[in-house]
Amino acid sequence: MKIATWNVNSIRKRAAQVQAWLTREQPDILLLQELKCEARDFPELDFASLGYRAEIVGQKAYNGVAALARIPFDLRERALPGLTPAGDGLPEARYLEIAAAGVVIGGLYAPNGNSGGIEGFRRKLRWLDALIAHGRALLAADTPLVLAGDFNICPDDDDLAPGALAPDDALVRPESRARYRSLLWLGMTDALRALTPEGPVYTFWDYQAGAFAADRGLRIDHVLLSPTLAERLTRAEVDRAARAAEQPSDHAPVSVTLA
Repeated sequence: MKIATWNVNSIRKRAAQVQAWLTREQPDILLLQELKCEARDFPELDFASLGYRAEIVGQKAYNGVAALARIPFDLRERALPGLTPAGDGLPEARYLEIAAAGVVIGGLYAPNGNSGGIEGFRRKLRWLDALIAHGRALLAADTPLVLAGDFNICPDDDDLAPGALAPDDALVRPESRARYRSLLWLGMTDALRALTPEGPVYTFWDYQAGAFAADRGLRIDHVLLSPTLAERLTRAEVDRAARAAEQPSDHAPVSVTLA
């Protein structure tokens, strides 16, 4: 089984790129983040023509997650359990959970945490706490589990280029990194680091100041695997070629292969 995740930074702008990537890479499941559109505006037919069924949780102009799959799946969740809805009674479009081939797969787009001042950072931590609680409950039931997407966390100093972020940036603050470690302490395995344990591995490069050409990147897109799935891990990689394409997303796809 090949599972991939990609923050596409507007699916309507990148639909052709995603189609080309699906045709070339043939993942069984592709999780998308930052759709920036409502479900009705998602180019679902573009992917259906390639044999991929879509499940979409959209939001006008912001956020948005989706799952594209060429294998049968069941929808489990359209929002992260345990979160209090926003002021309008609706959760932000940041989480989607499916079950396929005996595996539960959560596609996520965690809050950045740098906007909204102190309360914005607190919202990030509350969201991550809900993710930890949900992951704990699934693992306690011995669920084969994948949590994948844009976590908006650089877990360690190797996960960002020197000087790429200020020390007080929400992506590297101790509280954010502690939440990521909590997921690992539950028994989850960071797939990329399992196969590339040391050194820089980036998944995001800012559009500004030639960051990609200079390789001033961040690793904020992750795939976490429960113990039984970690034992099946054979490959984990970042497709930098997608970031080098014309008019790319600022993120690259991350994919894992399970035997």
